[in-house]
This record gives sequence, C-alpha cells and structure tokens, in this order.
Amino acid sequence: MTPLHSDQILVEEYPASSPSLRLSVVTETWPPEINGVSLTLSRLVRGLCARNHQVQLIRPRQTRVDQAVCLTGFEEMLMRGMPIPRYPELKLGLPGKRALVLAWTRRRPDLVHIATEGPLGWSALQAARHLRLPVTSDFRTNFHAYSHHYGVGWLRKPIVAYLRKFHNLTQLTMVPTQALRAELREIGFENVQVVARGVDTQLFNPERRSNALRASWGASGRSLVLLVVGRLAAEKNLDTALRAFETMSTRHADVKLVFVGDGPLRESLRQRCPQAVFAGMRPQDELATFYASADVVLFPSVTETFGNVTVEALASGLPVLAFNTAAAADWVQHDGNGWLVAPNDEAAFLSAAAHLAAQPARIAQAGSRARAQVAQLDWQQIARQVEGLFLRVAANVTR
Repeated sequence: MTPLHSDQILVEEYPASSPSLRLSVVTETWPPEINGVSLTLSRLVRGLCARNHQVQLIRPRQTRVDQAVCLTGFEEMLMRGMPIPRYPELKLGLPGKRALVLAWTRRRPDLVHIATEGPLGWSALQAARHLRLPVTSDFRTNFHAYSHHYGVGWLRKPIVAYLRKFHNLTQLTMVPTQALRAELREIGFENVQVVARGVDTQLFNPERRSNALRASWGASGRSLVLLVVGRLAAEKNLDTALRAFETMSTRHADVKLVFVGDGPLRESLRQRCPQAVFAGMRPQDELATFYASADVVLFPSVTETFGNVTVEALASGLPVLAFNTAAAADWVQHDGNGWLVAPNDEAAFLSAAAHLAAQPARIAQAGSRARAQVAQLDWQQIARQVEGLFLRVAANVTR
C-alpha cells in the first residue's frame, strides 16, 4: 500500500462525498464524557454523517442503563468497559476481538478508524487486520509523556514501543500539529498525517462576554481575569499557573484567577490558592461564556497532543500565554494574538506574565486580533479533509 504524506495542515478541498463510505469508528471515550478526545471526535463524526457517510460508533458502555443509539446513517455498538485508574469518570474498553470480527463479517465496513489505543482499540486493530479491512488511527493523547507525572517514568519506553507498534500497523495515523508529527517520525512512527482540530466559531465567540459572570467572580471592568481551562491534574503543570497568578498580582492591582475543570488536584489547589474561583466542569455553552468573559488564558501544559483550549480561547477573542508547543506553536503568533515562551522555561513564562500584568493594554490589543487566526478551523473543513484521507486509504487498499 502506498504511504500517504502531506506537510499541509489544511489540504485542498475534496469533492462532495461520493461514493458514501461505511465507517466503523472505535473510541473509548464519547459524550457526555467531557474531554478533548470525546468532544472533538463527536464533532468530526457529526461532520462525516453530514457528508452522507454511514458511521458505526463502537465504544464502551458508560453506565448500566446506557443504550445504543440507532439513527439513519449512525448507529452504536456498545462494548464492555471498566473505569480508568485515576480517571474514574472515563471508561477503558475491554478486549472484544471476537465480537468485532462477528459484527464486521455480518456487515463489512469500508474502513475502520481507531481513535484510542486501549484494549478495545487493540482488539479493533486485530479484528480489522484479520478481516483485511483498511485501518486508520488518531494519536490524541501523550500517554508516554504522562508517565513522568504519575511516578512511572520507567514505563515511558514500553509505552512508546506499544504506541509505535499500534500505529504502524495502521495505514495512516492522524496527528493535530506539525511538531507532533516531527516528534513521532523521529521515534519511528510511519505514515503520519497532520489534520488540525476544528473549533466551533459560532459557539466560541467574543459576543458571549458577560459582565454578570465577571461580577460573580468579584471582577470589575478594571480587573484582570486569568482563565485556566482543563483537567486539574499533575500533567497539566498547574504549579506554573499559580506562580504566574502570584507574579501578576504584584504588578496589577486587581487580578482574578478562574479554574474551569476538575481532577485530583482540585482540593490541593484550593488550599494553596483559596482566593481563586473553582468553577468545576462546565458544558460547552457555559464554557464559551467563561472564555469570552475572561481577559487572558494561561496554558502552562507541555504534555498536550493539541490543546483545544488554545483554539477555543482564540476563537473567543481571548489571547493565550503558553509554551511554544502543540496547538499554541501553530496558532499563537507571539505578541500578536498571544505570547509564546520556550517549552519548560518557567522563568520565561513568569516573566512574560509579569510584563503583561504591568501593561494590560497589550492584552486588550492581542484579544482584538485573536479570533482571525483560527477562523479557518471550521469543522466542515476538517471533516472534508478527513473524508479525503479515508477515500484515499480505501482506494489504496483495494488496488
């Protein structure tokens, strides 16, 4: 089979979906679970269905009363699962190769797309190879990078080996940034294609700014509101966000810190910074209002494969202070719509934060330029690109 390569983030538009594909999409997370994988994958699936493709979604059963959805052009197949250690709100799909072989023998898909690399994903890969079905995959989570933050850094090499084997058995692996593609190719991943993540620019919009919400945080028009969005966990490098808040508070008379998200570090963060607002998990429409009502996003994580927070903030007219990695490296223009510092250089991050606090006009100017940079990342365009890749993979396999 011919490898597929492209150095473009957004490639040429593909023609309307003809012929329609029968797709099996395998994932271990799906709404109402709230995380970057489930939310972005659901948007992509909706886009593919809108382009007249038939999607079979295969995922773990989330609760005992969970029922499979069956609609025209979309149906679910629910599998066994168990809670993920340290992430009890998420499920790990259990092995199910036999069930998948039976289902795909009865109704053969044109292509299998695997979004997660857990036991269910591995079973899907083995079942697809057994039936000689074309397979593509996503690389969505830096599990090998997370190992350091959970005291099992010694597992990094075997995790990388497993992920490399997994993805190299597929015809194509999709990643969201050029930097991640380069990193994976350096360690032996093959046939890696950049596909940017989309953002709902109608939902994430500066017009959702709410003075009432700001007031609930104790913020006035003169306040400087810092927003941190994401899981409150070790891999998110939240110590740097707290230090940035402390630094900025010495340079500006009224700085507020708002966390949106939940996780194992919530209580310790609350104890260390009792003046911060901890809003917990929020549905997407509320999250959009939080973005638009803040003044700048602090994004200190260096373990992201993408970082949806970056593009959601920019679409909301909110500048971003981040390390020069993942989505920030592709979509933040330094001193244009945000600010970038070298990865892991906390001193530089804190210095940049101090300068911004002393010059809040720079933040307002960057906010006015933020949205234009991500206007092209609509989900219709992303679905069109993925559709084209699926068609090319299916065509190469059947030759």
